[in-house]
Amino acid sequence: MHRQRNIVRTLGAAAAVALAATACGPKSEPAGSASPVASASAAGASPEASPSSDDKQASPSASPSQSASPSASASASASPAVKPIMANGDDSDQVRELQARLKQLKFLSAKPTGFYGTKTTTAVKAFQSRHGLPATGSVDAATWKKLQEASKKPTKDELRPPEVNEADAPDPRCMQGRVMCISKESRTLAWMIDGKVISTMDVRFGSENTPTREGEFSVGWKAKDWTSTIYHTPMPYAMFFSGGQAVHYSADFAARGYNGASHGCVNVREKGKIAALFDQVKVGDKVVVYW
Repeated sequence: MHRQRNIVRTLGAAAAVALAATACGPKSEPAGSASPVASASAAGASPEASPSSDDKQASPSASPSQSASPSASASASASPAVKPIMANGDDSDQVRELQARLKQLKFLSAKPTGFYGTKTTTAVKAFQSRHGLPATGSVDAATWKKLQEASKKPTKDELRPPEVNEADAPDPRCMQGRVMCISKESRTLAWMIDGKVISTMDVRFGSENTPTREGEFSVGWKAKDWTSTIYHTPMPYAMFFSGGQAVHYSADFAARGYNGASHGCVNVREKGKIAALFDQVKVGDKVVVYW
């Protein structure tokens, strides 16, 4: 605590708010622990980081008069939409199997990650078009059945290749300046300077209940030896970019891989790589998190 107070004095009042809400322990923490978003709100963090329940209740789409509309109900029941089994934004072992099967059939070149993003959506559309199915990009029962018939059950190595993840093509926002370019779909971080990739590393993100925010940010402050003030777990080589969310080394990620998740931070499992990255990244450098 004495060390944290000294850092607060150094960083000033603006950073003191962020220090009060640094989180990102592994998902296996006790269920009763406060979420980073809730704690950040309590500490006075910016409300724009996560809409409150009051915001959602005030949304016009949630008004009682609209939800109770007889004509809307009748229309929905008259032409029900086909419910997808898997769709863009999903993250599961079933998505990993989907990707492995698409890779077998040469519709997908990237390794399975379990995250359903733009590459997987494009591959599913191509498969659907090839087999005369509606090219929605989402996997419904008919698409899944056809894919299972056209491919074989993936092996363990096909589902979880031993090599490191393949980095995506960089987001356009990553092409200028000094950027930590972070892809949720490929689960990689690429450290880039003026469009050139300097290094890459595997990363993991927050769970569905504590998601890692997407968008363009900048590094607000750094701490080589830091401990979460909410979950009391180590966050070595922490580089904070959005409130209490940071890029940092995770011993839990190194031990359990993608069987765990963070509470919103971007975890790195290779200590040597993030130690080198920490030395290169400066406060003010850009951070882009995208699908």
